[in-house]
Amino acid sequence: MKIKIFQKGFNYSQDGQGNRLVYHLQGCNMFCPWCSNPEGLALSGPACTEFDLDEVVDEAISSVPIFFDGGGVTLTGGEATLQFEAIRALFTKLKDAGIHTALETNGTHERLPELFPLIDQLIIDLKHYDSGIQKAQTKIGNRVTLSNIRKALESKKRLLIRVPLVSGFNAALTDIPGFIERIKSFDSPELPIELLTYHEFGRDKWEKHGMAYQTEDGYVPGEVLQAFQRKFQESGIKLITT
Repeated sequence: MKIKIFQKGFNYSQDGQGNRLVYHLQGCNMFCPWCSNPEGLALSGPACTEFDLDEVVDEAISSVPIFFDGGGVTLTGGEATLQFEAIRALFTKLKDAGIHTALETNGTHERLPELFPLIDQLIIDLKHYDSGIQKAQTKIGNRVTLSNIRKALESKKRLLIRVPLVSGFNAALTDIPGFIERIKSFDSPELPIELLTYHEFGRDKWEKHGMAYQTEDGYVPGEVLQAFQRKFQESGIKLITT
């Protein structure tokens, strides 16, 4: 079986616990105008390389000595679950080898819970509390994501929710109550939430690939971020920084 990857490398703590070998899988079902990896949006592209699963497993096993602080392998994207059967097979082999696994996902795949037994750490983006607004911006609403978050909590899966804040999309002060209400509806006070603010690290990539960058003035003022943090904490939401 083959798996399509457009980028790989090591990262510490930001893509799961410890030092991790991170694979960015090709293809995404969303179209976020601020995407920092536009080369991974299409199902194929100039940056994409097909690997045999065993090649990836061998690379991961050879990296075990530097998986310190509980590290391992993280699959991200693009949206990794578009290659569902490949990641199921890969995670099975990694678990058989005793390697810690993590998945970063937008949570929109209906069959995501089938992977829960193979995932040690699950990281899901909650892009917006309002499904209609999210769909208008990214082409997909949040119904399945919310369902999968609840199923992950029911299964006692180690879970982190990330909220990417982008001005003009979800980062107005008036958005704070909506996010708080949505997160509180999970009825899980210990569920960690991480707020990530907009950046333009992907702008050059859009231009390099002949694509017009889609977001203008997405930066979140410091006082707005502080207001989100303060209101979340006052509501009993557990905020973390990775």
